[in-house]
Amino acid sequence: MSDDPGDTRTGLRDRLTDGLYGLGWSAVRKLPEPVARALFRTIADQVWKRRGKSVLRLESNLARVVPGASPARLAELSKAGMRSYMRYWMESFRLPTWSPARIKASIAVTDAHRLTDGLDAGRGVILALPHLGNWDLAGAWVTTDLKVPFTTVAERLKPETLYDRFVAYREGLGMEVLPHSGGAAFGTLARRLRAGGLVCLVADRDLSASGVEVTFFGDTARMPAGPALLAQQTGALLLPVTLSYDETPVMKARIHPPVVMPESGDRTEKTSSMTQALADAFAVGIADHPEDWHMLQRLWLADLDTREDRT
Repeated sequence: MSDDPGDTRTGLRDRLTDGLYGLGWSAVRKLPEPVARALFRTIADQVWKRRGKSVLRLESNLARVVPGASPARLAELSKAGMRSYMRYWMESFRLPTWSPARIKASIAVTDAHRLTDGLDAGRGVILALPHLGNWDLAGAWVTTDLKVPFTTVAERLKPETLYDRFVAYREGLGMEVLPHSGGAAFGTLARRLRAGGLVCLVADRDLSASGVEVTFFGDTARMPAGPALLAQQTGALLLPVTLSYDETPVMKARIHPPVVMPESGDRTEKTSSMTQALADAFAVGIADHPEDWHMLQRLWLADLDTREDRT
């Protein structure tokens, strides 16, 4: 055991974090649904009122998405954004108990044929999503309604026990989950695609600091190269997907037209062009429903260059 007070505090914080998530998955699913919805809306409003770092970062990001918005409008959007974010968590804690019929009834998908046609043709398919709506619910729809298994990648969280909880949760929904770190994920994803399988990736924020620079809402951001590289190496179909909520219990999903691989250029140029096309599709969905974009971290390079701490 370490004698360092900092290590002790970190260990306590990690155990508390893991315990709170464990409580969420065990307790929230047992609440009557109206009670759970009201509870998580109250939590969202209380977090928003505290004006902490995450809320301020969300407003800063939304200011780029909605240029010219007044402070009052940004505050309104960030409040709706925190409610949307807490709706994601409320649904995620309850999702393991939902029946296939309930999952199907909770999502309406526009242009699903783009996904099913690609799979029926025996071609691997990559679904790339931003942090919009509830991507876990979208994944559960794929595995339960379409009855198609898929592979995804998860960021390694701290503590390790929390990462294990998320892996178990997503595997329980029928997903194959690979760790983001370690270097082996790309090869496994490529094998799944070459076999005609499905890969789903959340792809609006680069975690490796080695991604592709794109123009996003008028400024430069960095997004992961993985989706475009996988499509090039395997011939898989690359489909952007955007999600959104409204006042109903049904989440809306849109599968956008496939990203076209350029006929000319080297791999770097093709990857840049395809990643920009993904960013453009993401921007359409985010601009339509900015309150459902759960981006509580810094994203644009100008913000990354000026920050004092890594958030």
